[in-house]
Amino acid sequence: MDFTIMVATAGQGILRSNDDGKTWHRLGLKEAIEFDGVVRALAVDPRRPQRVYAGADCGLCISDDGGAHWRRAEGAISGMTVWSIAIDPNDPDVIYAGTGAPSRSALFKSTDRGETWSRLPPEMPEFCQGVNRPRMLTICVDPDDSRQVWFGVEEGGVWRSRDAGETFERLDDPRKPIRSSDIHSIAILPATATLPKTTIVLTVNAVYVSDDDGETWDGQLSKQRFDGLYYTRTVMPIPGSERELLLAIGDGTPGFKTRLCRSTDRGHTWTETELETAPNSTFWALGSHPADPALVYAGTKYGDLFRSRDGGRTWKKEWREFSEITAVAWTPMRAPLVAHAQSID
Repeated sequence: MDFTIMVATAGQGILRSNDDGKTWHRLGLKEAIEFDGVVRALAVDPRRPQRVYAGADCGLCISDDGGAHWRRAEGAISGMTVWSIAIDPNDPDVIYAGTGAPSRSALFKSTDRGETWSRLPPEMPEFCQGVNRPRMLTICVDPDDSRQVWFGVEEGGVWRSRDAGETFERLDDPRKPIRSSDIHSIAILPATATLPKTTIVLTVNAVYVSDDDGETWDGQLSKQRFDGLYYTRTVMPIPGSERELLLAIGDGTPGFKTRLCRSTDRGHTWTETELETAPNSTFWALGSHPADPALVYAGTKYGDLFRSRDGGRTWKKEWREFSEITAVAWTPMRAPLVAHAQSID
């Protein structure tokens, strides 16, 4: 199968490979995203593999050739630093994007495949305690009901809309089950004939699971669940599976110890996966695609890229090392990549 891997970084734009990681290509010199820019998020259109979205320091950028070339979306989101992107799984024309430091944290929505954007409520504060300026790290559209949209802010709480983003309610509270306002990741597994919908919220130091659409939560501190590792970074359902998820956890940021853990019961219990090589820092990003659920990538804070060919059970480190990895994605098409011209004396 032809496919293209994209690694988003803080400092080297997006690195891409269309030959299974044998060679890697930087962005060109006249792209909307600078070749040495900051890119925080990647998302592939589920119906159009050539259509890819990137959240960058210059705004929301769009590729129509699998990540080879990019153009910038115009309108309200232009020039904002985009930290997260979510595509509605039931209607890929609808996309949400979240911004953050150094921009003001805000949520934006597009109903025309990212061409135009409108800003949604609520209004986020300009500053916060933990990271100075809040950043919207995660957005999740409920696969059972697109009217339900969740987002989480690093030092800004977990929020839920029941009307496709017209209004939101905040769910975290020191007196409630989700006590921390430092939200890192949200994932939702749809209901099946035998299983209820499952919602998973990661705070900086805990995993919360709900099997009743967020009415009640089963929460546990990560340091108790994961043998002392507290820094829960991200969670991702395995495409095509009704029960399986992957989770990245470490001992801090950038961290020294880290694990990739796998759940086969919708996040209630976790087992450690097998890493062939010790990572250099906390795992930061996970990437997969329904075209091949067995092929999964994981990137660390300080630039190690790992690959799994068995759905996240075992992992091998790729030869190429990167600057800070912020997001990883792959798309089932061979992008027309061209190497940079070399300066030779």
